[in-house]
Amino acid sequence: MFRSALPYAVAAGIEEPLVCYQGAVVAEPASGEFLRHEPIPLELAREAINAVQSEGFRLNCYVDDDLYVAEITENARAYANFQHIPITPVGDLLEWLERPPTKLVAVDDPAALDGLKAVLVERFAERLFIAKSLPYFLELASPAVSKGSGLAFLAEHLGFAAEHTVAFGDGENDLELLDWAGYAVSVENGHEALRARADWLCPPAEEEGVAQALEAFLESSG
Repeated sequence: MFRSALPYAVAAGIEEPLVCYQGAVVAEPASGEFLRHEPIPLELAREAINAVQSEGFRLNCYVDDDLYVAEITENARAYANFQHIPITPVGDLLEWLERPPTKLVAVDDPAALDGLKAVLVERFAERLFIAKSLPYFLELASPAVSKGSGLAFLAEHLGFAAEHTVAFGDGENDLELLDWAGYAVSVENGHEALRARADWLCPPAEEEGVAQALEAFLESSG
């Protein structure tokens, strides 16, 4: 979410636009303006909500950078606490939803989400972007969305090229991001598919691997 990413951008002194929501949103930190917004079409979102709920899972629903749920469950509360964001219960999501959501997220046991993912991929094929951001987060977005497409938009907006871009990732939702960038880096404990296509592996987050790589680059270019 933009609202959850913003405090880190402010602390880091970042003034350039932020790629958020798996690439569905590119937003200006200072003004909060969405330069790009690719929500899930409303009827497709309703179909997806119905499919997920029919499989026995509950959803987080994101509209206008706010988080909505049918009711506040342990999983929903854990997610909101993890992101440091408020959460609003609205009752029946299908009855409540009137505007296209930016994304939908199922939060549950990783093995259970693997089963749900298989069902959704078979049903929605190319109609939705479906990927895990973390083992216990299964995220659904517009088919036009990925971190790669978000970064491509940002590159055009700011005027830099893929071949001059380094991308870092750790999860399966970073695959398109690394595919787009000219140089792809996965953390050592990243998703198997990500490691397989990376140009280089950096140490894991516990060892501040991305920071190590950036510092080494700055030292070598200085």
